Amino acid sequence: MRKTEEKAYAKINIGLDVLGRREDGYHELKMVMQTIDLCDDVLLSWEEGGTDREIRILCDTPGVPCDRRNLAYRAAEAFFACCREKEEQEFRGRLEIRLVKRIPAAAGLAGGSSDAAAVLRGMDRMLGTGFGEAELRRIALPLGADIPYCVSGGTALAEGIGEVLTPLPSLPDCSIVLVKPPFDCSTAEIYGTLHVDSLGPADHPDMDRVVQAIRNGSVREAAEHMGNILELPALRMHPEIGTIRQVLRREGAAGTSMSGSGSAVFGIFEDRGEAERVFRALRAGGAAGQIFLTAPVDPKKQYSSEI
Repeated sequence: MRKTEEKAYAKINIGLDVLGRREDGYHELKMVMQTIDLCDDVLLSWEEGGTDREIRILCDTPGVPCDRRNLAYRAAEAFFACCREKEEQEFRGRLEIRLVKRIPAAAGLAGGSSDAAAVLRGMDRMLGTGFGEAELRRIALPLGADIPYCVSGGTALAEGIGEVLTPLPSLPDCSIVLVKPPFDCSTAEIYGTLHVDSLGPADHPDMDRVVQAIRNGSVREAAEHMGNILELPALRMHPEIGTIRQVLRREGAAGTSMSGSGSAVFGIFEDRGEAERVFRALRAGGAAGQIFLTAPVDPKKQYSSEI
């Protein structure tokens, strides 16, 4: 039996703009993505043999589907299909995927996408297929727009529907206070109520300034120019998102934003001690929802380990 373990890191959006709607129904995006050290653990085991193939998902977290509804399951299917196409090799045996969940669902943190990316990376290593990142991103794209980014992680500009990736310098040292309020946001509903054609230039975040700030190595400048156009519909449905942002900014965050299509909100702090103080104060004050103290991470140094 072969085994491996992968870290599936959450992401936040340092900036997110929607440029328009494409003819295929997808939205044209421009985003800056950042991996943070909040993560799920994905444990893979493969036992070869028999005349059939079985994929099994194990997870103790309530509400997480353990069948084909789970992106991790569909990622494994797609990987096996690629093996058949590329190598004319039909793997037979049992694949077990055990998920240890820490990333909140329906939060704009790419928890499910990151699990799927971890499955692709882990299977590539464990089965010795040697596809590499570019091929894994190709396998990932039909499964979801965030998954190609999650294969590699780090700091990146994402364009197109999220699949056109330009690596950026790592975000300088900073700390992040992340709040997942006690309600979810539906990605389909958020995008469905965003009417890009009716928005003016002032409604769009200045993504070029965010990118330049990161290239200049300035956390404060990047934080001050952060923006997420999806907050416009999200705030109409959940004004609490604005309240959380106000609290984080009042407590000294250099910048605050909602991540993805929500509902998670985060604040960037240049000083670790200040971030720890705010984190403790929010928890002691009984703030509703889940609260995390996290930081940017370089995933290439920490993704995989053998068991």
